[in-house]
Amino acid sequence: MGRVRVAVAATRRALPYLLRGLVSSAVALVLLIRVLLVAAFTLIGIGWLAIPSTVRAVRRWAGGERRRVTAFTGRPVPAPYPPPDEPGPVSTRALLAEAATRRDLGWLLIHGLTGLVVGIGALLLPLSVLNAAVVPLYWSAMPSDDPVQSPYPVTSWLGALGMLPLGLGWLVLTLVLVPLLATWQAWGARALLLPTRDARLSERVTELTATRAAALEAHGAELRRIERDLHDGTQNRLVGVIMHLGIAERALRRDPASALPLLLRAQDQAADALGELREVVRSIYPPVLAERGLDGALAALAARCAVPCTLRVDGLRRLPAALEATAYFVVAEALTNTAKHSGAEHAEVTATVRPPAGPDEEEALVIEVRDDGHGGADESGGSGLAGIRRRVAAFDGHTEVTSPHGGPTLVRAVIPCAS
Repeated sequence: MGRVRVAVAATRRALPYLLRGLVSSAVALVLLIRVLLVAAFTLIGIGWLAIPSTVRAVRRWAGGERRRVTAFTGRPVPAPYPPPDEPGPVSTRALLAEAATRRDLGWLLIHGLTGLVVGIGALLLPLSVLNAAVVPLYWSAMPSDDPVQSPYPVTSWLGALGMLPLGLGWLVLTLVLVPLLATWQAWGARALLLPTRDARLSERVTELTATRAAALEAHGAELRRIERDLHDGTQNRLVGVIMHLGIAERALRRDPASALPLLLRAQDQAADALGELREVVRSIYPPVLAERGLDGALAALAARCAVPCTLRVDGLRRLPAALEATAYFVVAEALTNTAKHSGAEHAEVTATVRPPAGPDEEEALVIEVRDDGHGGADESGGSGLAGIRRRVAAFDGHTEVTSPHGGPTLVRAVIPCAS
């Protein structure tokens, strides 16, 4: 019974996908005819001007197919060309030389020719089940000289009832074939529309170059902040301590009784300098991470948050120190934003280790901080969100901020554990 429910659920999910594919393939067939016409006119020298607009149309439709496949499979199909793509007449030859253009045209040909057949077949299977189920209800109303033909002439109750096991057979075929056809169509589209290996490597190099630059910028900004904190805070207090100790030394030689207040003041300034130095050290690597691990450190952050905060952790283990520190500062900055700007009454922090979703995926630490405040968080407003994004990007991760006006706000950071 469980297998039947699974098959029914898979069919209910696959059937709309194939019906949308039926419409998509009809448009693909029209685009394919346009491509052939442009190619024919290009051979006689007047079709070159139409190539860029035709390529843009194909790419737009292929982009829609990528979104459709992504929604069905749950696995993203990235575009192999940078958006927005607005090629002009000068880039026509480069467009035709791109592997992405050739792969898009290959998908257009296959989808345009096979999508109609697959979509019509997926539509006829459940209609056959429905027809077989209702024939016993209406065959007797048909004229005797024009019996129901479905798929044999139905002229008696025996023939009408014989449609029921036939309908059951159609149902089994529907439950088996419709998910298979959807899987086949999605697999074929994914194989053709994914970027080539060279394109993925090139994109990866570009991405790593950008994240490396962001990491160096973040590192430089962090060094400047530490230098500023030490110079403006700790160093000035230590200078004050030295000055008061010098004054106290001279007072001891002249009037020992007057030296005590100076020594006490120097002691207070030394204590303040030590406290500031500890704060700087915590900002570099919080000692609580080494003592209690990431889950304990996040629990301490949630407990100290000015807004009531709930913490949920799942599957956390000891991770590289730099990665744990980044996760800690992401949560600390997000909770600080919540307390200062959101007007929230409650916040929630979730930290989980997400297993790989496929052979090309890797294990990742997922941090989510959400609140029920008024929303409208703006990265350009100096809210610290840009700093969170830079920290995460330095580990080849990505950050998503969702904060519509009226709330709620969600900050989601995904950091690969292999970083």
